[in-house]
Amino acid sequence: MQPTVIVWDLETVPDLAGFAAAHDLVGKSDVEVREAIGDKFPKHIYHSIVCIGALVAHREPDHWAVDAVGSPHVGERTEKQLIAALCDKIAELSPQLVTFNGNSFDLPVLRYRAMIHGISAPGLTVRLYFNRYTEDAVDLCDILSSFAPHTKASLNELSKIMGMPGKPEGIEGTDVEPYFLDGKIQEIADYCETDVVNTYRIWLRYELFRGRLRESEHQASERNLAEFIKVRANTKPHLNRCVQDGSASST
Repeated sequence: MQPTVIVWDLETVPDLAGFAAAHDLVGKSDVEVREAIGDKFPKHIYHSIVCIGALVAHREPDHWAVDAVGSPHVGERTEKQLIAALCDKIAELSPQLVTFNGNSFDLPVLRYRAMIHGISAPGLTVRLYFNRYTEDAVDLCDILSSFAPHTKASLNELSKIMGMPGKPEGIEGTDVEPYFLDGKIQEIADYCETDVVNTYRIWLRYELFRGRLRESEHQASERNLAEFIKVRANTKPHLNRCVQDGSASST
């Protein structure tokens, strides 16, 4: 089997029903429960998954080739179905997982929500995905900061300082809940996909840095990504910006 990576990301909103159940607030209105949660970032167990963005790529002899990019969301499937589909794909491919801040957020949220929904997910145990210091689940935020909180950079900062476009204008993580309440679920999913592509490009740069890719292989991997997005320009126009800096098509 060819080496495979899944670069993935979650977008979430507060789980009002779960918080109500845990704090004897069942029967209260959503407004009352949301007020009880407060303005602080909710505990991981009180996050409900809106969408799961993922990019799947495999290793060719001279580059990484993208197989799929998507961000299925709760406007299309239930949260349980979203989680089960990701876990099934992980079980099928046994890939290296790549995230940005995944060890601190995405992985524990995924595990909590899988257990809350009673999902059997043996694929999440075929490799040491929940071990912070292995190659099975690479958290770029952790690794690039040497696991030190005071040296961490944001995904947007890293993207821009490396000459990439970074996050799209007009939406950021704090906007996900109001977008969700306004019914803008597809916009959230599109935003999540751009994060996944940005994370993939930083991962390619990291592989170049540590000698896992030669410069020609890195450039070929970037060209492959640009071509993959170009072919899908009509259905995924939000991704065009992710590779419009020139480096993805350089020779």
